[in-house]
Parts: sequence; C-alpha cells; structure tokens
Amino acid sequence: MRIVPGDLDDPRVVDLLRVHLTSARAETAPGSAHALDLTGLRSPDISFWAAWDSETLLGFGALKRLSANHGEVKSMHVAEAARGRGVGSAMLRHIIAAAREEGMGRLRLETGSWDYFRPARALYARHGFVECLPFADYAPDPNSVFMSLDLGAL
Repeated sequence: MRIVPGDLDDPRVVDLLRVHLTSARAETAPGSAHALDLTGLRSPDISFWAAWDSETLLGFGALKRLSANHGEVKSMHVAEAARGRGVGSAMLRHIIAAAREEGMGRLRLETGSWDYFRPARALYARHGFVECLPFADYAPDPNSVFMSLDLGAL
C-alpha cells in the first residue's frame, strides 16, 4: 500500500468520494452530515491523500488546517473491498504525521453518533482520540461525536 497526494480529478477518486458522501448522508440525520465534497476538498487549507494498492484505490483521507497549531481530520473513507486490511489505520497515522510535520499540536474530528459510524469511532479511539466538545464552527448535535488528539502527548 502506498499513500500519496490524492488527485481530485482522477475518476476513481471521484467515484469513491461519491460513495462516501452518499453513504455518510444516508446514515446521518438531515443537516448533520459534514463530509466534504469535491469542492470542499479543493480548498487551500485542505491536504488530501489517497491510498493505493497498485492501481486499486483503497481509500482516502484529508487534513484541514484550522489554525497554525490546530487541524481537523476530514473525509476519511476506506473502500468496502479494502476494509479490515489496515487502510484506515495507515491513513490516520499518515494524517497524524503530516499534522506534526506542519507544526500542529492538536487534531480534532467530527464523526457520526449513529451505529454506522461505530467502526470509525473505534478506529479513532484506538489511535488516542478522545471525545471532546464541539470545535471550530460546529454546534452541539446529538448526531455528531467530536474527538480530539493532543499531538504533544504522543
């Protein structure tokens, strides 16, 4: 597996992003889905990576800079056929390392509170994320779980 900067013009990436957005929105209450679409991922404050096995797209993930020392894990997704192979953990470790390299001291994220998102919450917890209060522009929402990781504590 290799993780490289993602090409948002690659039709394979666009297709997997469409799957991600469709499933996340279907499993979240209206108004509570915060996954970034193609336009959102093109923002200058977003770093985006794709995980590949040869020519097969395994998944993707993004890091959004919130401030000089604060980032947000965004839009992580692993292709259905690649689940259970460590792709999510590899991508999350990559994002954490990139945040450190960029001088960030804290990472946060928002994910869903519904059962569909239970594996994602477990992944984040295994990597040291703990629940926290809403951050940035997020408001309290029973459909969301907010998590934080102190990069200085690792």
